[in-house]
Amino acid sequence: MKNIQVEIFNHSYNVRGDLDEAYVAELARFVDAKMRSVAAATRTVDSLRIAVLAALNIADELHALRQRHAAVEDDLRFRAERCLQLADSALKDSA
Repeated sequence: MKNIQVEIFNHSYNVRGDLDEAYVAELARFVDAKMRSVAAATRTVDSLRIAVLAALNIADELHALRQRHAAVEDDLRFRAERCLQLADSALKDSA
């Protein structure tokens, strides 16, 4: 396991794990940016409150992306089934 040091909202954290160091740094920058955005929008200095609001913001984005992903999957599944039906029909007509 690697020990990776990151900085989020002016605090240093040691993250242990097997993830790529560059990826962990990217995640930390993302969280830091979200926290700074929330801090600017709310003008609060309570870092716990900022962290919770940033987490809610990130959770909202994740939930919306999952919903869009599910809708795209459903559409692709429908189109694939339709293609199979058309191919089946064409094969039956040519036989």
